[in-house]
Amino acid sequence: MLTTFAVTAFVMIMIPGPDQALITRSALAFGRTAGLLTMFGGLVGLTVHATAAAVGLSALLLTSATAFTALKVVGVVYLLWLGVQSLRAGRRTAAAAVVASEAVPERCPPLRHIRNGLLSNVLNPKVALFFVTFLPQFLPTHGNTLGRALLLSAIFAGLYLLWFSFYNVVVARVGALLRTPRVRARIEQVTGVLLVGFAIRLAWQQP
Repeated sequence: MLTTFAVTAFVMIMIPGPDQALITRSALAFGRTAGLLTMFGGLVGLTVHATAAAVGLSALLLTSATAFTALKVVGVVYLLWLGVQSLRAGRRTAAAAVVASEAVPERCPPLRHIRNGLLSNVLNPKVALFFVTFLPQFLPTHGNTLGRALLLSAIFAGLYLLWFSFYNVVVARVGALLRTPRVRARIEQVTGVLLVGFAIRLAWQQP
């Protein structure tokens, strides 16, 4: 059962989403460390929902339409804000392309990368919904259910860390070749469009 869970979880993690968009943007625009910090923030946010699901808090949240809607609205607004910021950064980078001949990673406070990854997951009720609907399929009907749920959550977090650490390294290396103002502008613009799209999709999510 653990093998089946691990394989399924790994496939789910690799499906493109807000995490991948943010990590890609951070790694290409600011460097490998920024990508890792964004991933770390996302991992913390993921752990919050995984732990909450394990102890039943997320299930309680999802039974309240008001609580779900409130969290969803905040998450949608935050993803839209990230998307708009990315689109604006893309326009600024494109405007500066005629001046910069070589790409130099920009300066950005480390905590900002962590915050972006953290809030992207914490404010996304779809993450809570995923754990509440996914974990029970691999839990025993009797015995130490909480312990097994925590174990599965830890496995999921470990796979998340493994995949996005590898993904970040690959993106950062590709970025070393493609990190030019024009390409960076396109990355910012595509990321912005993706984040806005994720926000719209989240807005349609029902409790």
